[in-house]
Amino acid sequence: MFKAFIGKRSNSVKNVVERGAVKKFAEAIGDCHPIFVDEEFGKETRYKQNIAPTTFPRVFDYGKIENFHLPNVGLIHGEQIFEYKRPLFVGETIYCYTEIKDYYEKKGGHGFMGFLVLSDNGEDQGGNLVFTAKSIVIITEEVRKVLAV
Repeated sequence: MFKAFIGKRSNSVKNVVERGAVKKFAEAIGDCHPIFVDEEFGKETRYKQNIAPTTFPRVFDYGKIENFHLPNVGLIHGEQIFEYKRPLFVGETIYCYTEIKDYYEKKGGHGFMGFLVLSDNGEDQGGNLVFTAKSIVIITEEVRKVLAV
């Protein structure tokens, strides 16, 4: 049921790495390092500005893939890996989209489990890839039964 979506992606969505959002995010994760929140400190770093925490892209909008729907419950977050070409700079605009990379199944003790591999991507205004956040969503046998109805 998910194999047909491999290779599909959403349209790019404009997101801004807003200073206030970065500060609130840093506070929420308990990491208020000055590189994230202190403007004067940021000016003295090698980047000459503040950057966002590594996991900040979780707050971005990645758009929707047409006709692709997952249930709101019963999924298991299996893995998340962030890869960066460079940091996210506070104040910059990032264009984000999500892509379905793979789907495979394995038999477990409670039946089949599906593994959906997603890639959330962010590009700068020039179309250069800034980051990729790969995630694996585990779809349990119970969820597969609900989706089959």
